[in-house]
Amino acid sequence: MEGTMKGAYLPGNSTVVLKDAPIPRPGHGQVLVRMKACTICGSDIRAIYREHTGKGAEGYQNVIAGHEPSGQVVEEGPGIRRFKKGSRVIVYHISGCGVCHDCRMGYMISCSSPLRAAYGWQRDGGMADYILCDEKDLVELPDSLSYADGAQVACGFGTVYEAIHKVGVSGADNVLVVGLGPVGLAALMLCRAMGARKLFGIEGNPYRVELADRLGLADKVLAPGPGNAGEILALTGGKGVERAFDASASDSGRQTAIRAARQWGKIAFIGEGNTASFNPSPDIIHPQKSIYGSWVTSIWLMENLVEELVRWDIHPDALVTHRFPLEKADEAYKLMAEGSCGKVAVCADEELK
Repeated sequence: MEGTMKGAYLPGNSTVVLKDAPIPRPGHGQVLVRMKACTICGSDIRAIYREHTGKGAEGYQNVIAGHEPSGQVVEEGPGIRRFKKGSRVIVYHISGCGVCHDCRMGYMISCSSPLRAAYGWQRDGGMADYILCDEKDLVELPDSLSYADGAQVACGFGTVYEAIHKVGVSGADNVLVVGLGPVGLAALMLCRAMGARKLFGIEGNPYRVELADRLGLADKVLAPGPGNAGEILALTGGKGVERAFDASASDSGRQTAIRAARQWGKIAFIGEGNTASFNPSPDIIHPQKSIYGSWVTSIWLMENLVEELVRWDIHPDALVTHRFPLEKADEAYKLMAEGSCGKVAVCADEELK
């Protein structure tokens, strides 16, 4: 395919620049994907849109933005084994070296090679008409899931699904989610599907509180405050929750997740950045609690998640509250940065409905 396409770049001063770029040609083991939907991640806002942070391979390297892409294969390079022209696909957003220990386990997010490159960070991402992908980074998108569903699988819902697998969630568990941005809302949605007994949230953004209520995701959402742990204890007969997830990335939120968990409880930190202050003996050691760190997911678990979404009839696109065409990517990023929204997607014309 010849010609040029539009792509969105992030200079780092809370603006978006649209520029023309050549439509890439797929090489060996690569495919060209026509973008259908690409959602905006909070990490894009924190670490690229507002200002460029991170160094070396972790830093944004002036490429087309967007690391939550989903689309359809329109051109195959030589050596393609599974995905063909017409395939509906989700992109696992880290392209690893493929031969280090973590890549061989499917955790390209933890690839230690200098060859590691994230779509939208070190190689061109999904905020464009087309994206060049390595076939090994693709997951099949079933017909019963929309492209906006698929765009959220790898980074948002996959991050939550990985953490849920680490701590385990079942019908025996009360669950607390601190921070109801898109990742926290996804945590509520998946925990409910996995049979959690009672679901509690903590969130101060009125828009996101209303969204959680409208979608019926939580039994109770509390406003953030110093008494949150006590409130959760009161709601659980003085016991606390069996499982707690912090998606707030705030010190106070993490303290609440720890102290609202019951004895032998498990806590997962999935929000990035900042600090965590707690007293090891009374908070963790004596009540026998466990804290788990969880960073994105593996590609095999991502494929498993897609199967589960179909089986449970869950549609992540329920969290997409705003859709924009590529030409209005600046408005999309501005809205996501303001936070009065759920998930924001940049879509092809046919996906704007």
